[in-house]
Amino acid sequence: MTKNIGIVSKPGRSDLSQLLLELAAWLDERGVTWTGDLVTETYLGRKGGFDRTALDQDFDLIVVLGGDGTLLSVARGVGAKETPLLAVNLGGMGFLMTTGPEQIFEALEAVLTGNYTVQCRTVLSGSVIRNDETVAHHNALNDIVVNKAAIARLLQLEVFVDGEFMCGYRADGLVLSTPTGSTAYSLAAGGPVIAPTVEGFCLTPICPHTLSNRPVVVNESSEFEIVFVGGDDSTFLTVDGQVGVNLRPDDRIVAKKADHSVRIIETQKHRFFDVLRNKMGWGSH
Repeated sequence: MTKNIGIVSKPGRSDLSQLLLELAAWLDERGVTWTGDLVTETYLGRKGGFDRTALDQDFDLIVVLGGDGTLLSVARGVGAKETPLLAVNLGGMGFLMTTGPEQIFEALEAVLTGNYTVQCRTVLSGSVIRNDETVAHHNALNDIVVNKAAIARLLQLEVFVDGEFMCGYRADGLVLSTPTGSTAYSLAAGGPVIAPTVEGFCLTPICPHTLSNRPVVVNESSEFEIVFVGGDDSTFLTVDGQVGVNLRPDDRIVAKKADHSVRIIETQKHRFFDVLRNKMGWGSH
C-alpha cells in the first residue's frame, strides 16, 4: 500500500510550480502523505525538503519529475533501499522515463490501486583503489567512464575481466556500461544498443588509437579491473556523467554488478523497441 510518497523535481523549470500545486492537492485529497526534495519545496514556496542524493527517509514511492539525469541522481540516492520510482518525463530523450506530465494522475491512480508492473534495472558498483586503499565508491545505473580533458594526451589503460588480462587501450577513454546505459555515452562512442533484459555489461573504448579495439559485451557476473597506467593529471572517473573522481597513475577501478537494482514503475506497457524507434527517430520499415 502506497502511503508515503517522495517527490523529486528537476531544477530550473519554472513551469513545475503549477504542476506541483495540482499534484499536492491531488495527493492530499486521497490522504496520501508526501514530502518534496529541496528543489520541490522551493518551487512550492516552502522551506525544508530532503536531499535526493542521500535518501535517509523510507518512502513507498518516489515520483521523479524531470529527465534521465534527474532519475539517475535519485537512483544513486535510493541505493540499496530499492524504493520504486515513477519517472515523469518533462522533455528531452528520456529513455528511462515511463510517463509524461499529462498522464501523471492516471499513473498515480494506477499505483495506488496496485495496477502496475516494475522494471528491475541492473546497477554497477565501482570502487577506486589507490595504494591498496579504497578512495571512492559509487553505484551507477548508466555507466562508469574513465576519460580525459579535451587537450590531454591519450590514456593508457589495462583491462582485466575475472582476473584475466583482456586488453590494453590507448584511447581518449573507456566506458563500462549497463544495458540501461548502452543508449547513453556508450552509444555515442560507437557501442551497441543492449536490451534491458540482457544480462551483460559493455566495454566501449572512446576514440581508440588502434582501430581494431571494438566494444565488447561481457556477462554481468564478471568482475572488471581497469588499471590507469598513464595519462595526464586531468583524468577522471565519472559515474553516470554526474559524479567525478580524479585519477592518478596506477589507480585501479574495480567494478561488478551491485547487490541491488533500480526499480522503475510502469503503469502502461512500454515495448523496448517502440521506445527505441521513437527516441532515436528510426524508420518503421
